Amino acid sequence: MRFTVAIDGPAAAGKGTISRAVAARFGFAHLDTGALYRAVGVKGGDPVEAARALCPADLARDDLRTGAAGQAASKVAAIPEVRAALVQFQREFARREGGAVLDGRDIGTVICPDAEVKLFVTASPEVRAHRRWQELGGDEREVLADVRERDARDMGRADAPLRPADDALVLDTTDMSVEAAVAAACDLIEARLG
Repeated sequence: MRFTVAIDGPAAAGKGTISRAVAARFGFAHLDTGALYRAVGVKGGDPVEAARALCPADLARDDLRTGAAGQAASKVAAIPEVRAALVQFQREFARREGGAVLDGRDIGTVICPDAEVKLFVTASPEVRAHRRWQELGGDEREVLADVRERDARDMGRADAPLRPADDALVLDTTDMSVEAAVAAACDLIEARLG
C-alpha cells in the first residue's frame, strides 16, 4: 500500500510532534524534511554541493535541533538549487510501500501535491515562540523575533513558499493540547484510509 500524508506548517506549530505520532499510530515511515535542510545548513560550505552529497550520517548529527541549525535551514531552503537537489529524495520516500508521513513547508504544495492527506498545522507566532523558547531557552523576545523573521523568509521566498495547499485541512494548534491535535489528524487519516 502506498499512502502519503503531507504535513506542512511554520516552525514550532506542532507538525513534527503530530507527524511522529501519526506515523507511529498507522505504522507509516516518517521523514522530517526540515532535517534535510538543517543538515545542509550546518554542513557549511557550498549549500548546493552539500545538498547533492547529503547522506544518512548527516541526518544523525546531534546539532540539527538547535536554533542556529533552524536559521541555517531557512536560509539554504531559499536557494532553488538546494531545493531541487532534495526533491527526488523526498518524493521517493513519500511513495514507499507501507505509507509515509512527511512534514515540512512545501510537502502538500510542491513535493507531494497528490498526497492522500494534506494538513497545514499552524499556531499564533506568540504561542510558537513560547514553545520554541521552552525547547531551546534564551530570551523569549528574541525567540519571537526569530520566529517572525523565519516566517517572513519562509512565506516570502520565490521558490516553494510556505502556504497551505488548496485542499489541505488547516489545523490551528494555538489553543489545542498535543493529544487533541494528534487525535484530529488521526481522525482525518482514518476517514481517508476508509
